[in-house]
Amino acid sequence: MLIETISVFPELFEPYLSASIMGRARRAGLFEFRAHDLRDWTHDRHRTVDDAPFGGGQGMLMKVEPIFEAVEAVSAEGPRPHVVFFSPCGRRFDQRAAERLSREDRLLFVCGRYEGMDERAYALADEVVSLGDYVLTGGELAALAVIDSVVRLLPGALGDEMSPVDESFSADAGLLEYAQYTRPASFRGMDVPEVLLSGDHARVAAWRRASAVERTARWRPDLLERASLTPEETELARRAREGA
Repeated sequence: MLIETISVFPELFEPYLSASIMGRARRAGLFEFRAHDLRDWTHDRHRTVDDAPFGGGQGMLMKVEPIFEAVEAVSAEGPRPHVVFFSPCGRRFDQRAAERLSREDRLLFVCGRYEGMDERAYALADEVVSLGDYVLTGGELAALAVIDSVVRLLPGALGDEMSPVDESFSADAGLLEYAQYTRPASFRGMDVPEVLLSGDHARVAAWRRASAVERTARWRPDLLERASLTPEETELARRAREGA
């Protein structure tokens, strides 16, 4: 997979994508990354990428010309990429979107700044994404979040092929991940559930499923609307929501 970004701060990406899981996956050749500087497609000596909005208003908008030139130039360097923009108007990003993007051969993330972009720039987007109902200073952090969620789904990125399946929001379960514990087995009167120490894999699997249902019911009950639950699990979720 080839992942690329267009941004006025291309240097922000390298530290994160060279470390930990991202760095290992990149060194293993699971993905290639290129950061492009939007200012390379400007034509004045100040390398200007923003201007005042028509009609007045606060702040500055990113100009449409350099964005079009950048996306067109980068896209021409090989197979056409799947182009992603970021905006509060975009579709809420979730695990299903990450799984879908992980199947693309080439991704191009266009990162906004200032008060946003000239509306005409969005004509270039294959999709527009929002991380949630809050405002960030720029799209670079949003792009890194999406890249992280996509790369960890690439085969071999996590080492254990089952790791992405068990995680919260996986498409197979639609639930939060079950509670997890490590040593010591007892800490300040808080004990690890006995079943996890039993060595009985069937009991452990059943406990983990119940734990996932309970945690989802308590913290993210909205997710239960799309989860496939047995009648017993539905009752377990009801009791968890009511604090029983």
